[in-house]
Amino acid sequence: MLDGAAGNAAEAIVHGERRLAGIEIASIGEYRAAIAAGAAPERILFAGPGKRRRELEEVIADGIGEIHVESHEEIERIEAIAAGLSLRVKISLRINPMAEAQAGAMRMGGKPTAFGFCEEDLDPVFAQLAQCRQLDFVGVHIYGGTQILDAEALLNQWRHGIRIAGDIAARLGRPLETIDLGGGLGIPYYAGETPLDLAAFKAGLPELSALLAADSNLAAARIVVEPGRFLTGPGGIYVAEVNAVKDVRGTLFVITDGGMHHHLAASGNLGQIIKRDYPIVAPARMDEAPSMAATIVGPLCTPLDTLARSALLPALKAGDLIAVLQSGAYGPSASPGNFLSHAPAAEMLVENGEVMIL
Repeated sequence: MLDGAAGNAAEAIVHGERRLAGIEIASIGEYRAAIAAGAAPERILFAGPGKRRRELEEVIADGIGEIHVESHEEIERIEAIAAGLSLRVKISLRINPMAEAQAGAMRMGGKPTAFGFCEEDLDPVFAQLAQCRQLDFVGVHIYGGTQILDAEALLNQWRHGIRIAGDIAARLGRPLETIDLGGGLGIPYYAGETPLDLAAFKAGLPELSALLAADSNLAAARIVVEPGRFLTGPGGIYVAEVNAVKDVRGTLFVITDGGMHHHLAASGNLGQIIKRDYPIVAPARMDEAPSMAATIVGPLCTPLDTLARSALLPALKAGDLIAVLQSGAYGPSASPGNFLSHAPAAEMLVENGEVMIL
């Protein structure tokens, strides 16, 4: 799954078997974007803790592949909608795993959270599902954390997810169709971070495959992972133009025409307590050595609009460009684009030297 990014379903051959890419969505807007891009409803999963009734009505009527439920109210809502439409709906339970399985820069479970049902408190969920006549309980969704750069930590998270799936399948007394292990594959954003060791990660996958094969309730399940950031993050840059440069009491500020309203993640406002800089370059001056450490800010009337705090760059002036790397994920669609009514970011796709305005 492409981490909330809509697009055409793709196909690849892995070890002689077909591996299909689908779409995970978290809103009706993403669902409509996926459909417009050519994705079939049955290849789409709907996750998220706050699905609204009108969103559920539309996707259920269209024949969505699965809905990953995260609250008792959501189960009631889906059952009622499905009954009114005389349809059956496939659901998976999103599970908030125990703390020992957690890893990554942003923890999605193992603590009080709005996401999913707690691993240790599923009895009421099973009791409720036993009363539902329109729901087909087919799988589990475990997403413990994201932005993981340690191969063993990621393998342990997925290993724990397989154990949860096995326990739930045994309790049901039948095989599961879907095991969604979430994402977690990270990319290096900050100084000192190293890329995920794919060789070490690959070396650990046969053990996970063996765990699945050894359990008759899991052996035939469809395994879903969500590598959206890992696939798209390195492929995007965010470019802004320098508007002014000034020294304020010993701190050099570079003021640009872009900021957190276009790229909230780079400003550090997505759960980052200690603000760190994304990799930033002057794209037209890559052959020049850095000569200044700058605080890069945008045009918004708030000190939160800061893209970097100690970026090492050539001496910049008005009209120069700066580029924030690793920006292909969590860009404009995850940012407060209407802040103070500044202009939205222009999005362009560059492929084989051709530029397409999106």
